[in-house]
Amino acid sequence: MKIGVLAKRADCKVVTIRFYEKKGLLPTPERSSSNYREYGEKDVERLNFIRHCRRHGINLQEIEILLNLLDSPRNACDPVHKTLRGHIENLESQIEDLKALKKSLEALLDSCEKHSPDRCGVLENLLKMDECAYCGRRARADDGSRED
Repeated sequence: MKIGVLAKRADCKVVTIRFYEKKGLLPTPERSSSNYREYGEKDVERLNFIRHCRRHGINLQEIEILLNLLDSPRNACDPVHKTLRGHIENLESQIEDLKALKKSLEALLDSCEKHSPDRCGVLENLLKMDECAYCGRRARADDGSRED
C-alpha cells in the first residue's frame, strides 16, 4: 500500500509517517518501480502501536525502547515495566509542576483585587520575576535541587 493508504488506515497524516520514519521508529519502506513508498500490514500494526503509545503520553525515546523490546520480545517485561515506571514518575512530577503553576496563576489573579481599577495587579506582578515563588521553584528544579 502507498503512504496515503497507510495514513488513512492509521488515521494519521502522511507527514507523521515520514517523521516516524526519519526518527527510525518505522522502518524505511521498500520502493516501487515508480519510487513510491510501499507498506504492508506490519507497518500498519507498528504505526498503530506508536500512535497508541503517543495517546498515553509516551515520548519518542520511550517508544523506541518499547519497539526494540517488541522486536525482540525475549525477557521484555522487566525493561517494559522499568520504562513505564519512569514514565509514570515523570507524569507525577509534571502533575506537581502543574499544581504549583495553577496555584501561582490563582495568586496572580487574586492580585488584581488588591490594586486600583486603573492598574492591573497581574501585569505588575508578572514584572516581578524575582519575587515569583513558582519561578523560584522551577529554577531550583532545573538546578536539580527541587523543593516540594
